[in-house]
Amino acid sequence: MLTQLHQVERNLNQVILGKSSQIRLALCCLLAEGHLLLEDLPGMGKTTLAHALANSLGLSYRRVQFTSDLLPGDLVGLNIFDARSQQFRFQPGPVFSQVLLADEINRASPKTQSALLEAMEERQVSIDGETRPLPTPFFVIATQNPLFHAGTSALPESQLDRFMFRLSLGFPEREAEHELLRHDSRSSRLSLLTEQLNTEQLRVLQQGVDNIVSSDALIDYLLSLVISSRHRSDMLPLSPRASKAVLRAAKAFALINERDYVTAQDVQTVFPHVAEHRLDPASSARDTHLSQLLLQQTPCPL
Repeated sequence: MLTQLHQVERNLNQVILGKSSQIRLALCCLLAEGHLLLEDLPGMGKTTLAHALANSLGLSYRRVQFTSDLLPGDLVGLNIFDARSQQFRFQPGPVFSQVLLADEINRASPKTQSALLEAMEERQVSIDGETRPLPTPFFVIATQNPLFHAGTSALPESQLDRFMFRLSLGFPEREAEHELLRHDSRSSRLSLLTEQLNTEQLRVLQQGVDNIVSSDALIDYLLSLVISSRHRSDMLPLSPRASKAVLRAAKAFALINERDYVTAQDVQTVFPHVAEHRLDPASSARDTHLSQLLLQQTPCPL
């Protein structure tokens, strides 16, 4: 199934040109069963990447445009009274999908953003005292515009912590943008994508992440990085949830690279994208100086 996974990666590279490293990290996030936060200027391909992932993996996909008037019920669903049966009937919201694109999440109110907390952590939602499980797999891709844009507000730290990865696509290289302008439109590129992995195959790959070996020496190195953040005043300390996220992301990155063990380089590759938004919630996705500082100042014994 790794062959199909690499075909997914090749297909995504045909749609999102010149962003192979970000695409690999996005797939890594999905295999690690995490959630992905994409921060960038409008028009950089964030929505296209989410749609392309859903198409290539055969997952159900819903998009919600987050606005200041969006209510929690608009997201998770409502119990609606049916006059015919004289009973309440549950109308599921868009969160009941396998890939949920929360577009411009930082334009919604904190109350609406908090409606995602249980869904992202527990893979379930509680409505009127009843708990309803979400589809499997469940993957949130949220986009946000930089905070200097009008109408945006910073995500609460508890919300940021639910995202395993934060990435920025950035501007394409000149050659990639030339190719984008010269050939197909975005819609025609997306229409060329075909399903390469079904849901069951994806679940097998996600379970395969658990079988990737991490040595005691590597775990000690990861702990040194995490504990270093807890003794500094210029950054927020990384929690046990963060350390678990780094290790699982590193295992997924090893799996994509067709290895059954984690290396220190795997940890170093994923660490800035997993840790930076936790170390400094006010930072931008392009800024990784705190995580790089920890990597530089923590000896790697491997």
